[in-house]
Amino acid sequence: MTSRAVLYARFSSDLQRDASIEDQLRSCRDYAASKDFEVKEEYYDRAVSGASLMRTGIQKLLEDARGGGFDVVIAEALDRLSRNQADIARLFEQLQFHGIRIETVSEGQVSELQIGLTGTMNALFLKELGKKTHRGLKGRALAGKSAGGLTYGYTAVTQFAPDRAPIRGDREIDPAEAAVVRRIFADYAKGISPRMIAEALNLEKVPGPQGGHWGTSTIHGNRERGTGILNNELYIGRQVWNRLRYVKDPGTGKRISRLNLEAEWVITEVPGMRIIDDELWEQVRSRQGALVSKNTGVPVWDRRRPKFLFSGLMNCGCCGSGFSKISKEAFGCSAARKKGPAVCTNMSTIRRQDLEGAVLDALENHLMDEEAVEIFC
Repeated sequence: MTSRAVLYARFSSDLQRDASIEDQLRSCRDYAASKDFEVKEEYYDRAVSGASLMRTGIQKLLEDARGGGFDVVIAEALDRLSRNQADIARLFEQLQFHGIRIETVSEGQVSELQIGLTGTMNALFLKELGKKTHRGLKGRALAGKSAGGLTYGYTAVTQFAPDRAPIRGDREIDPAEAAVVRRIFADYAKGISPRMIAEALNLEKVPGPQGGHWGTSTIHGNRERGTGILNNELYIGRQVWNRLRYVKDPGTGKRISRLNLEAEWVITEVPGMRIIDDELWEQVRSRQGALVSKNTGVPVWDRRRPKFLFSGLMNCGCCGSGFSKISKEAFGCSAARKKGPAVCTNMSTIRRQDLEGAVLDALENHLMDEEAVEIFC
């Protein structure tokens, strides 16, 4: 009886190109043909890390595996399925439970022994790659070059070494964006709130970082973590690198930032990158330090609203942004309140009590969407 096969391919945005998906699938098709397998489906994930199974393609594959529609999964190599030791073992167990085997172009049919050995090697590879990358970035930071993403207010400078190899990390001040940075600092020092600053910029159609709209958090960020326009010391010619580290939650696959010890920070003076003078910087810091949330004493930049049962699951029917808590008992469109009417004009609210009642009614009538609750205008 001919085995029914599905193919899987993945590439990482840092190491490969988009065309490698088709290259991998072609290699898998050739392998399937050589084994006289019938290819039923092809799955892939573009520009997604292999350190987690929280990927659309692999999750769809696992979902279909429960339906028993195929007998074998084919990938170019085991690390295309996952580089995480625990994840690849879990994936192998789940597929084996459904009577599905894994075969790869480079290793052939995969056994428990290969899962253990290859999973360990892939995990060690990721760890060593992370160390090498960190060392290289630290060298850039010590040299006063950019060791991360490009900060708003600056533009990348392309230069080449004598051997034509690209020199990475150089940047220069972008006059137009620098003017916006100065405006934000000056307005905040005058007492204008981050929300009003964001609204004004959006109404004037001033592109924000990444070309999107301005939001309140984009401006005030978190003072302790050095995030947000108002907390970036690069604007006073002082680069702070390695303040934060990022770890991946094994349960969700999402990256979470954690504050490093101050002794681990790499601080470099880069006077050529100064946009804000010391006097204005100190005025902003002084105002930040005086602002605390009502009745809590918590600094406004570190304010966190308590989680609710449907937090992160409600969307505005006008603009698609999230509906979040705007008061103790009410929810409203985040974009309308934090980015202004240039982004969304939906100022409708829904009380928590009404929401809970609507959800219960929907559940009783089997009309509840499993993924999200959409709040319309």
